[in-house]
Amino acid sequence: MIKAELTGLIAQIAVEKTLFSFDMLFDYLVPFDLAEKAAAGKRVIVDFGRGVSGKKRQGMIFSVREDAYEPAKTKKISAVIDEEPLLSGEMLRLVAWLKENTFCTYFDAVKTVIPAGLGVKLSDDDDSIKARYKGDVTKIVSVASGFDFESFAPTPKQKAVIEMLEEYESACVKEICAVASVTSAVVTNLIKKGALEAREDARSRALSKDFEVTASLDDIVFSAAQQEVFDGLKTLADSGEAKCALLRGITGSGKTSVFIKLIEHTLNRGKTAVMLVPEIALTPQMTGHFKSLFGNRVAIIHSGLSLGQRADEYKRIKSGEAGIIVGTRSAVFAPLENIGIIVIDEEGEHSYKSDRSPRYHARNVAKQRAFHHNALLLLASATPSIESYHFAKMNRYSLFELNERYSKAILPDVYIVDMKIEYENGNRSNFSNVLLDEIAENLARGEQSLILLNRRGYHTYARCIRCGTAVNCPVCLVPLTYHKKGNKIQCHYCNFSAQMPDLCEKCKCKHIYQTGTGTQRVEDEIAEIFPNARVLRMDADTTISKTAFETKFAEFRSGAYDIMVGTQMIAKGLDFENITLVGVLAIDKALYSSDYLGFEKTFSLITQVVGRSGRGSKKGRAYLQTFTPEHYVLNLAAAQDYAEFYEQEADVRKALIFPPFCDIFLIGFSAVDEAVSEKAAKKFLEILSDELCSAEEKFPYRVLGPSKSGTGRAGGKYRHKLIIKCKNNASFRKIISNALKTAYNDNNFKYVGIYADINGEIL
Repeated sequence: MIKAELTGLIAQIAVEKTLFSFDMLFDYLVPFDLAEKAAAGKRVIVDFGRGVSGKKRQGMIFSVREDAYEPAKTKKISAVIDEEPLLSGEMLRLVAWLKENTFCTYFDAVKTVIPAGLGVKLSDDDDSIKARYKGDVTKIVSVASGFDFESFAPTPKQKAVIEMLEEYESACVKEICAVASVTSAVVTNLIKKGALEAREDARSRALSKDFEVTASLDDIVFSAAQQEVFDGLKTLADSGEAKCALLRGITGSGKTSVFIKLIEHTLNRGKTAVMLVPEIALTPQMTGHFKSLFGNRVAIIHSGLSLGQRADEYKRIKSGEAGIIVGTRSAVFAPLENIGIIVIDEEGEHSYKSDRSPRYHARNVAKQRAFHHNALLLLASATPSIESYHFAKMNRYSLFELNERYSKAILPDVYIVDMKIEYENGNRSNFSNVLLDEIAENLARGEQSLILLNRRGYHTYARCIRCGTAVNCPVCLVPLTYHKKGNKIQCHYCNFSAQMPDLCEKCKCKHIYQTGTGTQRVEDEIAEIFPNARVLRMDADTTISKTAFETKFAEFRSGAYDIMVGTQMIAKGLDFENITLVGVLAIDKALYSSDYLGFEKTFSLITQVVGRSGRGSKKGRAYLQTFTPEHYVLNLAAAQDYAEFYEQEADVRKALIFPPFCDIFLIGFSAVDEAVSEKAAKKFLEILSDELCSAEEKFPYRVLGPSKSGTGRAGGKYRHKLIIKCKNNASFRKIISNALKTAYNDNNFKYVGIYADINGEIL
């Protein structure tokens, strides 16, 4: 036995790049020279692996304890990276919660909680730590959409750059060189080859430091309904206990004003606030509200920022300089102390659910943080998720509703246009005659119009007239979308792209027929019919620049455009007083999704986009074009009748046993060989059955599958799934975790990717 004063301390550490099957907190000795530096929440460098000195890896200390023993095989910490703890006790507990609830590794959760801009690069030959970034951001680089990576054989250094950008989404050249340990020439060559794309970005790194107050909070005047809702929510916020509330307010009812005044009240109490929006497209408008009212007390967090910007915002928050966070899903992890309120706007949007490990939902993370801080979690939307409204009906959430538009503005008149009649009358265009007349009227009056088509590109399908062979993605086997710019065809699943072929690949016929409509074609049709109209197209192809949303929406607001054409990114949260007409094209496809969330998404999309019309003093109207005008979802959306939609959808889900009346665990499998993927799914079902049979606790469950997942193939891999209907509790999560660990150690899964997801999409 060696005395504690001689052995020092033992640190429990989560280590990066560990497999799920043996991921745990590992014991490391703290050497004497690091005893004062080592503390929970700090990153360290450790040797990991077999032998006296394994490979150098990054780790996160979770705890440090005194130990009277020195285990013979326990390795020592090599270096401590951080001067101060990067993660608080709350965030370390949140990491452990993510591991249990999303089936990720400890360090996957750590990387999610820490912004990418604060990462480090370990040297291969010593324990030194390379700086992540320095200097102003001038050129932002990201992986090119549409590049054929399947046929590209990158060098090791090129591969390091691509993998780095796949993880961090975008970075400046200096950041890439520091993180991937390459020279700028490697990045330049990848840009020349088309694997990466670059754009200029002159914004300063400290994105929000110069925000100035330009408006007064006293100018916000509530209606009687808003005041009643505000008073009720303020009472919950002041209770000193964790509370969850749902605010359902029709479009244009003034929900944002209620958020702002609640956040002002929270700041006056000496507390901090988080404001989440569902996607980057809405960030500029919400930021504009907040920065004009609160100045540089606001910090911004979303994936559109460079690594340096993300790091600087993080530091401002952690230092206490910023007390209000506005951002997308990842902003829920902001290192705030003393949180008083968390607001999730448009809470029913599925962008709040992560589709990569850790597969968390921001709403569930927000609940954990609200409980820790005894804060108010406010969920808000015109179209809440069925789950949230159900919980409100069950009194698990406090329910507040705003059923009138602010300042007596009237909801738009909504008309359903039967496109079968248009077709029978010889109209083969994408626009009904009545919608064209309405657009012409708006142009004459100087009012703006919004056209929604939730498909980008020009044509969505191409096939040979002679033999019928479709022009499909060679990687995913789905139809390729034609993009007029560059005469390219592109896969919207894996981003494969190529030049539009002149001949059929199979029979060499030169007659290839294209059909289907995307936003590019609609833009061209409008320009042809209304040559003097100024048209703004907003989709993934026109908003590559990180300033695109802010710039283009500002131009539209100023009256630089007459018509906005776009995908779902224009359907939510936008508030332009001069939009008086909304047209919704080709909505039918969304009604027949195989996902149980299909009707909910469709109802929400229509309700939200219709609500962009008539938000000022002018009366608005909307036209829904469809081949199924009798469908109840369309009619309820046209009537803006969420309550009736909820009742009908809840009845269906209860009968079919779908959330919120159960939980769904999806186990996904992927492999290059289809037979291998299917065999793995069947083998996992056997493993799961054994775990369920041997479990002490018995509970009801249903297993569906194995079956093909989505299109059956994506990204060059075949995909299968198991769907398990059950109750999400600690016991069942333990069973899933044990089954995953068994699978990882089984040779049947050697070449198979596996993941588990709770209550996500089940396509």
